[in-house]
Amino acid sequence: MPSRTAGTRRPSAVRGGGRVPAPPRRLRGETVRRTYERARRAWDRPLTAYYVILGAGLLITTLGLVMVYSASMITALRYDLVPSYFFRKQFFAAVLGTALLLVASRMPVKLHRALAYPILVGAVFLMVLVQIPGIGRAVGGNQNWISLGGPFMLQPSEFGKLALILWGADLLARKQDMKLLTQWKHMLVPLVPGAFLLLGLIMLGGDMGTTIVLTAILFGLLWTAGAPTRLFVGVLTFAGTIGFLLIRTSENRMKRFACIGATDPGGEGAPCLQAAHGIYALASGGWFGSGLGASVEKWGQLPEAHTDFIFAVTGEELGLAGTLSVLALFAALGYAGIRVAGRTEEPFVRYAAGGVTTWITAQAVINIGAVLGLLPIAGVPLPLFSYGGSALLPTMFAVGLLIAFARQEPAAKAALAMRRPGWGKRAGVRWKSMRRRVKKRPSGER
Repeated sequence: MPSRTAGTRRPSAVRGGGRVPAPPRRLRGETVRRTYERARRAWDRPLTAYYVILGAGLLITTLGLVMVYSASMITALRYDLVPSYFFRKQFFAAVLGTALLLVASRMPVKLHRALAYPILVGAVFLMVLVQIPGIGRAVGGNQNWISLGGPFMLQPSEFGKLALILWGADLLARKQDMKLLTQWKHMLVPLVPGAFLLLGLIMLGGDMGTTIVLTAILFGLLWTAGAPTRLFVGVLTFAGTIGFLLIRTSENRMKRFACIGATDPGGEGAPCLQAAHGIYALASGGWFGSGLGASVEKWGQLPEAHTDFIFAVTGEELGLAGTLSVLALFAALGYAGIRVAGRTEEPFVRYAAGGVTTWITAQAVINIGAVLGLLPIAGVPLPLFSYGGSALLPTMFAVGLLIAFARQEPAAKAALAMRRPGWGKRAGVRWKSMRRRVKKRPSGER
């Protein structure tokens, strides 16, 4: 037999004193390929998007409740409140939001479309009330709140995001049914003027962060509707020019841009204090954090620790593992939303799912980018995670929208219809078998 050369020998491993040949490369490649195929088949199952959206949404909200309690305890004590003050309010909002999520997930698409105009009119009405002296309240220099009495406040601009999505999706769906979206004027009018009305009312209060998120939703709707590149670039250029002028003419916004990547906090009241201490919190967390509740930055150095910068406290207490888990949940939620928008044949569902996915992912990127020092601080909360009932309620309703759309896919409908009778039959068989076993036992063993 011809002898093997050194270059043709297979690698081997020592096991139990003997040399056992290691698996060949083509076998390892086959294992990787099979694993990938199993994962792809699991993702292609009809109910995967439904379970991913439901699971990711509830996990983000639950983890957010834990971190709100941890990050807000010191702030509550500073105002002579009980440590769980902010957590209680957030928990109450989460309970209401869960009810809204369940209602939205069970509502038919026709009812969602019927709610588009009432929600839009209600949001505009509340935004106008914000600008009336004596009704609107200013928080953090922005006039965008309405007092509901006592400690409860309402931010109507958060409901404006949901209103733009539902109204814009219904408008574009009706125009697609009439085959009008091939004309640029029908794609822009009245969608863009209506969006600019909402943007103008928000900018009257000085809330640049919510304006950016609302602009991203508008672009998401246009992108999903298949806007031509020239039209898309034109709208983007116009919006960018207005945004540049608004930033350039505001000293406060220019300071926020100057704090990108800042690591020197300066003295008390310095413009880059929040950005620098957010970096310090993330840097001190390490791989697995200092432990839940053991954050140092939340004791006063980091402003808005339980709202805009809760991701920094998460990084300090749960470390890189915690922050990557939050990012993975948002990535799963966004990818499942894209899948729902891409697989449906109903225009309204496609536009609404695309708008909701754009809203949640864009706002998450803006918030996390600001905490990491990659973007200017925009003052927007982390969706489903940060403290704030006005932000949590419409966001959970939007997640319920995605769940409803995922349930109404033809394949998902068939899977759910097959699963319900089977579940009842299996439960009945188990119950009868249990009763038989109980009857056969002697009376002393019961």
